[in-house]
Amino acid sequence: MNAGFHRLAETLRQSTGIVIDPTKRFALEARLSSIAVARCHGDITAMLDSVRPGQKSDLLDEIVDAIATNETFFFRDRSPFRLLAGEILSHLLTARAEQREIRIWCNACSTGQEPYSVAMTLDQAGQKLAGWRVALHASDISRTAVAAAREGVYNQFEAQRGTPTNFLLKYFTREGDNWRISEQLRSKVRFSLFNLLSPFNEHRLYDVIFCRNVLIYFDAETRRDILARLAKAIRPDGFLVLGATETIASGDPNWITWSANPLALVRTDGPFAPRS
Repeated sequence: MNAGFHRLAETLRQSTGIVIDPTKRFALEARLSSIAVARCHGDITAMLDSVRPGQKSDLLDEIVDAIATNETFFFRDRSPFRLLAGEILSHLLTARAEQREIRIWCNACSTGQEPYSVAMTLDQAGQKLAGWRVALHASDISRTAVAAAREGVYNQFEAQRGTPTNFLLKYFTREGDNWRISEQLRSKVRFSLFNLLSPFNEHRLYDVIFCRNVLIYFDAETRRDILARLAKAIRPDGFLVLGATETIASGDPNWITWSANPLALVRTDGPFAPRS
């Protein structure tokens, strides 16, 4: 089993950038056992023997879905959404007054709580954004997570976790024991499958990119590569928002921490960067 597990770890690293912690081996094996049974492999070792680095397959997609950490909730950590509603939106309303367009990307969006929280935050801006076009794109590597996000249905615990009561009543409808995000809000978010190791579309730059609680799963080299490519996908005065425990390596040539808030980064060639 050790050889199979190490081969799986290398396959996942090459395919997704995710680095598997060897101490989590037995927990991961428990998650994979149901896939092995469903696919008639008989055991996990036989299943892992059929997975090869560089070879895409439905089986590999299933394995990624099984091991992906989809721990998330509405308005997680609060600070990023206060930042968006305050300093970020204030800057963009001035800087984009001529275009009247704002583009936001939530990557590693899991089951949708983060982009829907962004959509609710922007909806609360009310007349400030009247007549503006807000393009909100959300993506994840997990097919299962993206499908759930598009559906926008959450159980009682998921819906209430982090959601202010007045938001729950305004933006959700009750469906039996579950809550569904309103069609008005769902229509504002475009979901897609996306692997952060894939090339980014640099033709339409974003004003804000949320890349929260995902870089921690990559090794240092992969983090540097992703951060460098994110710098090319964002406007010079745009904002990259990280997770509460994430930081950039000192001396990163592409980013500096925006002094107004340590969660936000701006490009080193942007107007907020210190000038010599």
